[in-house]
Amino acid sequence: MAKNPISRALISAVVVLLLFTSALASSDSPFILSHKKASLNRLKSGAERVSVSIDIYNQGSSTAYDVSLSDESWPQDIFHVVSGNTSKSWERLDAGGIVSHSFELEAKEKGIFNGAPALITFRIPTKAALQESYSTPILPLDVLADRPPENKFDLVKRLLAKYGSLISVVSIVVLFVYLVASPSKSGAAKGGKKKR
Repeated sequence: MAKNPISRALISAVVVLLLFTSALASSDSPFILSHKKASLNRLKSGAERVSVSIDIYNQGSSTAYDVSLSDESWPQDIFHVVSGNTSKSWERLDAGGIVSHSFELEAKEKGIFNGAPALITFRIPTKAALQESYSTPILPLDVLADRPPENKFDLVKRLLAKYGSLISVVSIVVLFVYLVASPSKSGAAKGGKKKR
């Protein structure tokens, strides 16, 4: 058992959340979860773009109808939409289904931006009222921050951090195939002696 009162409270909160979500998911209704991500991309011109993607999952046991996404957390005086829309609608989202939406913004002002969660609304046939759900919030974005010039080793580090495990697996498979496919020198030498 955790000795720290904060740890106990955190564990209790997680247990209650798991029980609550399992109870909702086991009921005969949609259970909408949504994850919002944002990343910054500095252009050569010095401008910076924000790529936003929102994934919506139906973890419930029935279909959600008239699913609508609205992400109005991007002030027009700081950002303008370059591609896509900050809202989207779907006719239905079946149980166990997922839909995704993305758009791109360009920053007009420098500063730290804290984005609010996106709003998802949907209908359940058994209820007249429109149901609401919210996405996860994004981490604070340091828009148009002064960044030191990137050196080549930083790029290599980031690539290794992102694809290092994939490179390792591919290298091991290639090495294994090479060892199995190529005859060993000692085996070839023994075979040559037997032929004499």
